[in-house]
Amino acid sequence: MSKKKQLSTITKKGKHHSHETSSMNKREIQRIAHLVFDANEGHVLSYKQVCHAFGKTTMGQKRMIYQALSEMAQLGELQELEPGRFTRGSSEGNTLEGRFDCRAGRPSFIPEDAELDPISLSDRSCAHALHGDRVRLAFHRTRKGEIKAARIIEILERREAIYVGTLQKSRGYSFFVTNNKELRQDVFIPDDKCLGATSRDKVVVRILDWDARAKNPRGEVIDVLGKSGENSTEMHAILAEFGLPYKYPEEVERAAEELSGEITSEELAQREDFRGVLTCTIDPRDAKDFDDALSFRPLSGNRYEVGVHIADVSHYVQPGGIIDDEAYRRATSVYLVDRTIPMLPERLSNFLCSLRPDEDKYAYSCIFTLDAEAQLVSARIARTVIRSTRRFSYEEAQEIIDTGQGDYAEAILTLHQLAQKLRARRFEKGSIAFDRPEVRFELDKDGKPIAVHIKESKPAHQLIEEFMLLANRTVAERISDASRQDITPALHLKKRTPPTFVYRIHEAPDEGKLRSLSEFVARMGYKLRTEGGAEAVTQSLNKLLNDIKGKPEENMISMLAIRSMAKARYTTAHIGHYGLGFESYTHFTSPIRRYPDLMVHRLLTRYLIEGKESADVSSTEEQCDHASDMESVAANAERSSIKYKQVEYMIPRLGQTFTGVITGLADWGIYVELDENKCEGLVPARDLEDDYYEYDETNFSLVGRHTGRRFRLGDQLEVTVAQADLARRQLDFALAESSRLRPRRRLR
Repeated sequence: MSKKKQLSTITKKGKHHSHETSSMNKREIQRIAHLVFDANEGHVLSYKQVCHAFGKTTMGQKRMIYQALSEMAQLGELQELEPGRFTRGSSEGNTLEGRFDCRAGRPSFIPEDAELDPISLSDRSCAHALHGDRVRLAFHRTRKGEIKAARIIEILERREAIYVGTLQKSRGYSFFVTNNKELRQDVFIPDDKCLGATSRDKVVVRILDWDARAKNPRGEVIDVLGKSGENSTEMHAILAEFGLPYKYPEEVERAAEELSGEITSEELAQREDFRGVLTCTIDPRDAKDFDDALSFRPLSGNRYEVGVHIADVSHYVQPGGIIDDEAYRRATSVYLVDRTIPMLPERLSNFLCSLRPDEDKYAYSCIFTLDAEAQLVSARIARTVIRSTRRFSYEEAQEIIDTGQGDYAEAILTLHQLAQKLRARRFEKGSIAFDRPEVRFELDKDGKPIAVHIKESKPAHQLIEEFMLLANRTVAERISDASRQDITPALHLKKRTPPTFVYRIHEAPDEGKLRSLSEFVARMGYKLRTEGGAEAVTQSLNKLLNDIKGKPEENMISMLAIRSMAKARYTTAHIGHYGLGFESYTHFTSPIRRYPDLMVHRLLTRYLIEGKESADVSSTEEQCDHASDMESVAANAERSSIKYKQVEYMIPRLGQTFTGVITGLADWGIYVELDENKCEGLVPARDLEDDYYEYDETNFSLVGRHTGRRFRLGDQLEVTVAQADLARRQLDFALAESSRLRPRRRLR
């Protein structure tokens, strides 16, 4: 039977006149629509063809029918192949399983098959999926094989969804509202699920369910963080937003309080005693968790012994214990603008393990013998007991370096000279000299930012950095070198292969990105090698970074160079660290604040002291992946806290004009970082009234379609602070009058 005859048949069976249609409800319209599609199984019908079954219809009635069909498509009863065209045709065989993604507010489907590309979805094709849900997707293919009319037809597994925001209270119920773009709808909160929160509070909400016929998901308040706008509330909100803990479990705190800090004779008998050697810590002025110390003593023959002593957390935190489980879950300490959320309970991080002055402490140590040129004569790894002689702040150590005067000046000056020689040699051999400024806020008693300071890397910081790098590198080399007889002799004799270990790796940059950077800087008169081996490329990159110092294009090229680099991560694979130019590298020096360092300490004990077989590679790799993921989450939370304080700092400066540098470009606008305080904001493209601007990805520019005016990455601009939105942690800038009138600078 032809489609026309089928429609005619169903029309005779169920035809309704227009005056009847106007009185029908949505359910009745959908009942008739089901009859229409049952009679036309496998055919695609436009909504106008379906309207034919209802007789003569007005435009308003056609809209009612179209809305009813659209809802049927959202519920999976129909498929809307394109706007206004529907089918009941079977999609069996045309389904995929994967994850629903709505990170940037733009819904998409991420197939489980890694070889398939993500599929963009319309808002109407998302059904009731929430970000992170595992879902089944149905789709059609065009004759050319392109995926078309993709829609979610089933929620296979709900991700536990927790969000931070505020309540809009009504009588008997509330709606939860958040700026998180992952959540596309407000959440219905029954009155008995509000935990007493008011509309002035910031709350944490868990999604409970989302009924197939409900417009909004249903949730419950699981924590009230406090009044919106209060400093502590907002910092806790940032932590909760990223799924990070903002308080320590009481049972873990109790377990830590029960630990003894006694230095026992049994333990001393198994350790080297460094308590009589000059030892010091150099840390920020407000630090409490001192996890590294340096010892120093001159040797004969113009040589020096330098000990890098690291808090022996593994002595106190046993694998599988309640403290260890919590430390693994956190994986890292988190450093917000105004507070540290430690990986370990305070009794461990600030007392038992912290290498505080005039207290005996257990340590894991790398002891080096260096000559006057900082050449390594020998190195060994040992468990020790130390006693810090003096605690220096970076400022105090720097004053000794600058003046030559102060406590233990001879030792500090010698360590400084050795560190500078290690640093120079490191860059000669391929370390990349990226030097991005860091921001520190000065806060008042209420946590409000009153000043911004730009942190510099001074020789005192470099002194600590170079010896920590040397220790990390030495530990990695000691384990990765399968020819060494002191690494697990039993394993060595069997396989002559390195045992499972935790490495900190940094892969070579993407060749395409590096080539694009080389082509781009060539147009500006610079050279960048992309071939000839890692050392040759890094030397060329360092020369480029040195050549652009102080030039107008410095900001732009250095930013592009950073963006061409891969991200460092933890793994059991021995790949090396490209950015440092090291063939072997690990993290050994901060076990108080990084779980991978604690893993490294335990593996050292397993291989060097206990002589056990290699650890299981799959479980170790799983732990590495978790640590890398948590490092990224913590970094994002730290950036959010900085962004919040930047916006808060700029609120009193609304209307003021600043000079800044373009740090990012997109179709929607220009990101500008202010020179004075490093606060970053957006000049929206919609506010550039002199032209319509488009993003030129090849040349990293925003270009006016008619005027040809260009805004380039790294360009200087004068901007006025137009808006400061604390809720969204967003600054909006407007071009200052001088920037509008001034001819654009052309880079040579």
